[in-house]
Amino acid sequence: MSPRPRIALVSMASAAATGLIVAIGVAPAATADLCSSAPAPNTAAPPNAGAPTPALPWPLDHIPIGRKPVGANEHAPLPKLGPLISALLNPSRNSASVHNQAAVIPGPNPPGAGNQQPQPVPNAATIQPPAPPAPDAVTAPATSLVGWVNGPNSPNNTLQRFGVAGADLGIMWDNGDPGNDQVLIAFGDTFGYCSVRGQHRYNAMFRSQDRSLSHGIDVPSGSVYDTHSGSPEWQAGFSKQIINRLGVAPTEVAIIPTAGISVGRTQYVNFMSIKDWGNPGEWSTNFSAIAMSPDNGQNWWIYPGTIRTPAADSISGVPYAAGNENFQQGAFIRPGDGYVYSFGTPSGRSGPAFLARVPQGFVPDLSKYEYWDGGSWIPNNPSAATPVIPGPVGEMSAQYNTYLKQYLALYCKDSGDVVERTAPAPQGPWGPEQPIVTSAQMPGGIYAPYLHPWSTGKELYFNLSLWSAYSVMLMHTVLP
Repeated sequence: MSPRPRIALVSMASAAATGLIVAIGVAPAATADLCSSAPAPNTAAPPNAGAPTPALPWPLDHIPIGRKPVGANEHAPLPKLGPLISALLNPSRNSASVHNQAAVIPGPNPPGAGNQQPQPVPNAATIQPPAPPAPDAVTAPATSLVGWVNGPNSPNNTLQRFGVAGADLGIMWDNGDPGNDQVLIAFGDTFGYCSVRGQHRYNAMFRSQDRSLSHGIDVPSGSVYDTHSGSPEWQAGFSKQIINRLGVAPTEVAIIPTAGISVGRTQYVNFMSIKDWGNPGEWSTNFSAIAMSPDNGQNWWIYPGTIRTPAADSISGVPYAAGNENFQQGAFIRPGDGYVYSFGTPSGRSGPAFLARVPQGFVPDLSKYEYWDGGSWIPNNPSAATPVIPGPVGEMSAQYNTYLKQYLALYCKDSGDVVERTAPAPQGPWGPEQPIVTSAQMPGGIYAPYLHPWSTGKELYFNLSLWSAYSVMLMHTVLP
């Protein structure tokens, strides 16, 4: 496929309120690669493994060290499929204190939402009456490694089928299409064959209709044109970068998705523009913003009006609103009350989690967002937001759990453990941390636990990144 930029126009009712929608073009220069640290992509490339992207700087260096979890052992053996060693799981009762938040039940549909019919989404749930926080669990959840979603260990054979030797994150959400229901899976920095120039992508996407999660996540073949194939592609056998740079930041080393949600059949992804990778677990951002896809993730456009800069001098000519530094990463929930709830955290993995909400018809309009200040929703003022979950909170995901009848959040601590918290409402009060995977069980460095939208009961499935393999694993946890 030609590397010329693809330009398209989209007309939307909300465009006037949020600014021009920018079409996504070709891949920019890469600045990171895993060739020096992981054996998989060094596999000899087939003779026809060309790069459809423009020539990129060569040689590439390494995976950005900022993504590495603190204390990760890069030489640890890969975990085996099946149950994790439960003897190493030692639930902590000394979790950080939680500021009690009023368990406010979201009100009726907000102004501007109109008479929208709620879209049937598997993880949507009726808001429950206020309830006390869940008590400390006596028994730790039993967790297993189901399989590999990508990389050389995956039965999906992603290197040969999609040009994906390694990628992290694996953010999952339901596409909101009852006629062709799928889970969309967004990845961060994505690498292919090391011996072929131009195979690094800032991000990529898979799709799956697989509901037999006990056997892993099956990804069908991708396509350049089919909007419901297993992956949007630049050419046959090569997944494309879905979100590109806007070109407003003078230094930009990555474009990383952090959350995804559907409203009707429209897809939204929150992403962060990385300015600099720091020490393990640390990075700085130029901004966060929202991208939109009207065609099931095949093509994406960015709303410039959704840019949130972390400081006044981040980007020349782009206004800064105090508090936006706390919404550089995200996690979405749409529980069926007419709102999309957006958790936010600062750059890196050391900050707390904040919360905003917006009428579901106005996701790309920042002026319609309300922020939880510990007692009420404050309109159009991100600086009013106060933490709902104390830090450190790494990459997180959240959903309503029908078994617990509570909201459930997963994230990683700075210790490298995956923990869960529960609450009767998105704004809390959030109960104590409960470990479900520890760094002792997986010493290779785990991060980014992303819940599967089709598992909302006693049995949870979630994606989890492993640094030492730079691949994504599907995990299974049985709640006590």
